Amino acid sequence: MNASPPPPPTRRRRRALGVLALAALFGGVLSAPGAAADDEPAPEQITNGDFSAGTAPWWWTANAPAAVVDGRLCADVEAGTANPWDAIVGQNDIPLVAGETYTLTYTASSTVPLSIHTNVQMATEPYTTDLSATDQIGAEAAPVTHVFTATADRDAAQVAFQVGGGSEAATFCLDDVSLRGGAEPPVYEPDTGSPVRVNQVGYLPQGPKTGTLVTDATDPLPWTLKSADGAAVASGTTVPGGEDPTSRQNVHTFDFGAVTDTGDGFTIEADGQVSEPFSIRADLYDSLRSDSLAYFYQNRSGIEIDADLVGEEYARPAGHLGVAPNKGDTDVPCQPGVCDYRLDVRGGWYDAGDHGKYVVNGGIAVAELMDTYERTLTADGAESAELGDGALRVPEHGNDVPDILDEARWELDFLLRMQVPAGNPLAGMVHHKVHDANWTGLPMRPELDPEQRELHPPTTAATLNLAATAAQCARLYEPFDADFAAQCRTAAETAWAAAKAHPAVYASPADGVGGGTYEDNDVSDEFYWAAAELFTTTGKDTYRQALLESPLHADPDAAFPADGGMWWGGTAGLGVLTLATVPNDLTADQLADVRAVVTTAADRYKQQTEDQLYGVPYAPEGQNYTWGSNSQVLNNMIVLATAADLTGEAGYRDAVLRGADYLFGRNPLNQSYVTGYGERFSQNQHHRFWAHQSDPALPHPPAGSLAGGPNLTAPTSGDPEAATKLKGCAAAMCYLDDNGSYATNEVAINWNAPLAFVASYLDDAGDGAGPDRACRVTYSSHPWSTGSTTTVTVRNTGTEPVTPWSLTWLLPGDQKLSHTWSAELAQYGRTVTATPLSWNRTLAPGASVDFGFNSSLSGPAADPGTVKLNGRACTAG
Repeated sequence: MNASPPPPPTRRRRRALGVLALAALFGGVLSAPGAAADDEPAPEQITNGDFSAGTAPWWWTANAPAAVVDGRLCADVEAGTANPWDAIVGQNDIPLVAGETYTLTYTASSTVPLSIHTNVQMATEPYTTDLSATDQIGAEAAPVTHVFTATADRDAAQVAFQVGGGSEAATFCLDDVSLRGGAEPPVYEPDTGSPVRVNQVGYLPQGPKTGTLVTDATDPLPWTLKSADGAAVASGTTVPGGEDPTSRQNVHTFDFGAVTDTGDGFTIEADGQVSEPFSIRADLYDSLRSDSLAYFYQNRSGIEIDADLVGEEYARPAGHLGVAPNKGDTDVPCQPGVCDYRLDVRGGWYDAGDHGKYVVNGGIAVAELMDTYERTLTADGAESAELGDGALRVPEHGNDVPDILDEARWELDFLLRMQVPAGNPLAGMVHHKVHDANWTGLPMRPELDPEQRELHPPTTAATLNLAATAAQCARLYEPFDADFAAQCRTAAETAWAAAKAHPAVYASPADGVGGGTYEDNDVSDEFYWAAAELFTTTGKDTYRQALLESPLHADPDAAFPADGGMWWGGTAGLGVLTLATVPNDLTADQLADVRAVVTTAADRYKQQTEDQLYGVPYAPEGQNYTWGSNSQVLNNMIVLATAADLTGEAGYRDAVLRGADYLFGRNPLNQSYVTGYGERFSQNQHHRFWAHQSDPALPHPPAGSLAGGPNLTAPTSGDPEAATKLKGCAAAMCYLDDNGSYATNEVAINWNAPLAFVASYLDDAGDGAGPDRACRVTYSSHPWSTGSTTTVTVRNTGTEPVTPWSLTWLLPGDQKLSHTWSAELAQYGRTVTATPLSWNRTLAPGASVDFGFNSSLSGPAADPGTVKLNGRACTAG
């Protein structure tokens, strides 16, 4: 018997299959099993599928003893098994040929309704599946048919009917099992709905409003915008665009940006077709900000998920705290031969659809959450209240810490625990990942995971991820928890020193059993990112020199690739965005160079939204949409949003909005990739708990969960659903909303993190009209031997008096205030707030107020970046 569970692989899982080539077994000449001459039926791959010869060679697990009853194989499945693979009926030693298409048929019944998993897979680790399906079995015997294409040659595959997971005992009966090759490959036709493609969430009143029409027509066509009651609001003609290379569709575009009427239920009619309904409102993205961030709480490890915060269907016990059947994360050994100590690495976020926790993926994710908060300190119109204490769905309400920083800290604490303790080999380095020793199956709630957890070797990439994120932690948490900020700073500088001492320790591409490999043998980008964060936090010349000496410095192509975007393996751009937006000690010329990198990349991405027929800021070479393409779209939108914050130019903001259009339905599949947003949204993402499609007792993903998106390599990735349905797909069509399609439809922390940043930006954008700056600030610094004297002049350039006024900005590096005059100045970490005295409380239109301070700094104080008057940014100079 072989009762091992068949865990499906997960995103970016590269593994050698190690299967013997069937051709070698048969003298080098091999016909596909089932390849028959003329009209002869393909040979049968199942032995004794009608059970006329008894039970051999079928096997079953001990908790599902089986016998032939009335010509059928009937297994008595025990009650109370936790997972489908806890009870299995199967047959081994089945040969499969890569690329051959097979038909599996069987008839089954059960005395108690069962949701079973029907798998054709490797019979040994890593149990890669060629077919993974969920079938509902009832009291009446009913036939089931599956057609699939084998992804690799296998000399001894396994057919497994996983019948466990039920609370009641059941008798499962099986008959007429057949597996034959020679099937016609299934032709998958995605349901794309209306050919009129729009942002199904909607458009901002003052923002751009564009859409795409799929049509065979070559001449312009009329379109009409209608309100919910059917009244015509606007009309025009489409612009023929020809064939869109990402979808191979002939398309037109249309523009209704002149419409500023607000409301819900708008539709566009064109070519006799009607779009999905959408809204035109300023508050479209208010809930998305909260929903996209709630994703992280729901994927916390080591804490009970509270029904009062997420609802009963999403509540669950804490996972991986050592409560059986968990082995737990509180006392985790290394893989054999890696180390002789054990670590408490509880907490953090589950990375994606599985229960692994990876430092390099957690690094970019937590950095982008902290960026979302830090933007409220530096950008005009960035709203802090909606990220503040009591605003989000986290259990730490009432601690006087912004909720988004509470959420980020859950991951930061885990990252700190992954650092090698002093006194051990590679002290100060950081373990690359922690996950199960073996792959777990789908579905599986985290508290039911029985596998041993293991620490994997430290790497330079992981160490630099901690150096970067802990340095950012040090400056952001100082106003709220000085001890934690100091701990972060120490860990960051320790990690930097360890990485410099061990600059080329890489993750093994072969270390992919039980979790993803996340191999990365170019860490120049991580060195740049870490140096940028450490320099911004400390101002130390060591880190300045590391930046300026890096070949990546001031190189737009290195930070923000023209044909891709930032990702966990390409993080230099995170450092550039910090240097460009957060006050630091770069010279004026150096700062200008860094900001030029941002605007140069943003110009490129903006042009992509204008040139491409679906308006997406993503144009990979050869239309090679990559694994998690939606995250690359969003990371490019972050660059555009940052350029908009830095310059105030509406074109960058409009490009962000066009990117949102793509994500929420203006795309070749007419699919919103965010659960709960739009009329046609993804709801079967690959996740072991949010797996309703695999087990109706489990929920769909909650609102605000981003699907990975189209992946051109999905059909050859080992993803059985993609291999069956997406062969030959156009790039932007290579997507399935299927729980089993991990290569196109997984969720991940580093995909939802840029969604959260962009959701905050979009919500802050209001009606899309852009900021109205009504103040001007002059910040003049004069150095002396051990510090600097600064005078600040604030002028009200608006038409209304400001009373009382309050000015907020960030000080660079470790600068500390000493003597102040003409205003009340308070410093919390790097944040400075100036408020009036009794005699200068009111700032009348056209009037100015001067105040000043001394600070401890050798040399002139650097430009503080954005200065906000009562929460709105002022023009500098």
